[in-house]
Amino acid sequence: MLSKKMQKALNEQICKEFYSEYFYMSMSSWCESNDLPGMAAFMKLKSEEERAHAMKIYDYIHDRDGKVTLLALEQPPADFKSFLDVFENQLKHEKYVTESIHNLYDLALKEKDYPSQVMLQWFIEEQVEEEKEASDIIQQCKMVGNNPSALFMLDQKLGNLAPGQDQE
Repeated sequence: MLSKKMQKALNEQICKEFYSEYFYMSMSSWCESNDLPGMAAFMKLKSEEERAHAMKIYDYIHDRDGKVTLLALEQPPADFKSFLDVFENQLKHEKYVTESIHNLYDLALKEKDYPSQVMLQWFIEEQVEEEKEASDIIQQCKMVGNNPSALFMLDQKLGNLAPGQDQE
């Protein structure tokens, strides 16, 4: 059984993961509105991944005979300065999520909650991948600069990472 403190912290993390889903959908919408369909598809995929992360914690709480309490979500930003700004915001947000996961892991250590430590290890590894991916894309965005041909190619590349997205 989860401690009340761990259950509360995990419920807060579910909220953060659902906010991430919402935030990345907002980024997807911005990209779509700015004629970047590949980046829009990529951010939509990221949004779907965040929902899966929230549900992983949701299921875990129930598996441990806990109670899930869904908290209110804030409205995410809707406007970004550029495609580079979108990905810089993504990286900043991923670092925030990483810190939150680390805090959860610290709590699991203090509580001697070994099952939560094991579950959170997956999230720790996932965050390393998420931050690296965002950082790599930022570097590519900086290389693209204002070159329309390079932007078109980067948009195509990111769109091809999203399954089921046909890029012309």
